Amino acid sequence: MGRRYKNPPIVEALCEFEFISSQPWDLTIPGLIYEKVKDEFPDKRQQIGIGVQFKPTEKGLEHKVEPTPPRIQFYKRDKRALIQVAPDLLVVNQLKPYMTWAKFKPMILDSLQKYRDVANPKGFKRVGLRYINKINIKAETIELSDYFDFYPYIPKNLPQLHTSFLSRVEIPYVHGRDIMLITIGSALPEKSEIISIILDLDYVMANPEAIPIKAAEEWIEQAHSTIEEIFEACIKDKSRILFEEVK
Repeated sequence: MGRRYKNPPIVEALCEFEFISSQPWDLTIPGLIYEKVKDEFPDKRQQIGIGVQFKPTEKGLEHKVEPTPPRIQFYKRDKRALIQVAPDLLVVNQLKPYMTWAKFKPMILDSLQKYRDVANPKGFKRVGLRYINKINIKAETIELSDYFDFYPYIPKNLPQLHTSFLSRVEIPYVHGRDIMLITIGSALPEKSEIISIILDLDYVMANPEAIPIKAAEEWIEQAHSTIEEIFEACIKDKSRILFEEVK
């Protein structure tokens, strides 16, 4: 089990499944899924789909919600979690405040099972577990190296003072079956005296049908453990003080 924090910086966690269908998409499928989840997710909406993206702007890395193909969304009453369904797609989102992995994981697996019961997909085209962290630091300027162990390196013969920034790496895992995408960048601050940094960790299955559907629980558990390890490797103790680590 990783470190625990009283004030974790997670603003959104999501698990996304793209399926290989065993049959043509049936427009009745979202309604049948809703019948299975409505006790926990009663608020049904039909909207343009949500795609979380970070776009570089002159003011930094901006968190944007991009339109995607139409999705049916089922929200919890408190609007802090939702399930999204579209043709051959299931997304389970947990918004701020993040609960715990012990609660989020069962919600993912239960939603996946209900989708499978109705849609009967053949396999996975893609699976991704993603954690989006926003670190707010009350300061006018900071040294990134004081708070992070992953940040852009600026050669000493260049000016060290900078405004917005964006850095990203992709690291293969399990002999290239999976990829860990690590992105760090400046974000638009919520207040003028705050510096906001986004640390986006996205662990994805890179090859279609690399795992069978029955192995989903094992895969997301491994993905979560990797994300925890990468998160801790990317931050320093000054950040942990902000998050108020629980001993």
